Amino acid sequence: MANEILKQAHKKLLAKGKTIAIAESCSGGLLSCLLTELPGSSKYFISGVVTYSNSSKEKILNIPAKIIAKYGAVSKNVALLMAENIRKKSNSDFALSLTGIAGPAGSTKNKPIGTVFVCLSSKNKNICRKFSLRGSRQAIRKKSAYQALRLLCAHL
Repeated sequence: MANEILKQAHKKLLAKGKTIAIAESCSGGLLSCLLTELPGSSKYFISGVVTYSNSSKEKILNIPAKIIAKYGAVSKNVALLMAENIRKKSNSDFALSLTGIAGPAGSTKNKPIGTVFVCLSSKNKNICRKFSLRGSRQAIRKKSAYQALRLLCAHL
């Protein structure tokens, strides 16, 4: 099933001639890795950045420190800016962002391990989803990447 969603995203991006850029945090580059797995991905994959630290989110994606301080790096607000800013910087049709807590540390009362925000940005709309994923660190990273692919496919 997981490979099917990747193939579906690949086919849709190619068929529609659309481009995509990625801004990742908790997935650590896994989504970019998946999207470049299939031949022909260079026709749609523009850029992928891993902004794991707050300072890299600020420096690379121009996310204001006050937004991170107010809402936290794992938030809809930050995920939305990650997606919007990488889309604009790369001049791509779409962008996906992921930020979350893969564990085993880093959780808070309001943001337990498995809390992940995935956002899709295009020129006409932005869509953000919050997920509560379960499993090991590796499982949460993988599930978050596939949730991002599902969101992309649903809106292509």
